[in-house]
Amino acid sequence: MIQNFLRRPQTVAEACADAVRVLGALSVIIAAVWFDLTDAGVLAFALPGLLIPRFLGTRAWVDITFGATLLVAAWSNVFDLYTRVVGWDLIVHFACTAALAMVACLLLRRTGTITGPDFRSAMIATVLITTMLGLALSALWEMIEWLGCTYISDEIFVEYEDTISDMAVGGLGAAGAGFIIAFVPLLRSAAVGSAP
Repeated sequence: MIQNFLRRPQTVAEACADAVRVLGALSVIIAAVWFDLTDAGVLAFALPGLLIPRFLGTRAWVDITFGATLLVAAWSNVFDLYTRVVGWDLIVHFACTAALAMVACLLLRRTGTITGPDFRSAMIATVLITTMLGLALSALWEMIEWLGCTYISDEIFVEYEDTISDMAVGGLGAAGAGFIIAFVPLLRSAAVGSAP
């Protein structure tokens, strides 16, 4: 994984993926200067996630899509799009949970944790595990929102129906991500330690 992370970009797309990571770091600075520290904290929370695809050795388009999804989710909070735009919350939960579950599943797949004796069983396992990862990540996110509302700011919107719908939509996104993983090669063929 370290070799994947230290590998120099080989294509323009790989350089763009690294540019998304730089944009993430700049986003924290921009939020700290022109917005407030809570917004900077939300953007900083996304920074570790921006590095994961680089460690995994994903294809550049996966890396860019993942990073952009995390940044859109974080900036949506800064600009309060979750309450201003009807349905935006569900769209972001669908996309972000799908992206996070996909990367988590790729990590498990790359380490050989999920494999099967034939394509069909591996596909079923991939879809089920990705969906479960997505639901688990959704539950964790909702708990973080609740903690934030309870102990940091009552401006964080937490309501039972919102929580359930966010988790359900996130689970659907994760299931879709599982099918993508099963049928689309997402790791670079030259990625160190990548699964066949």
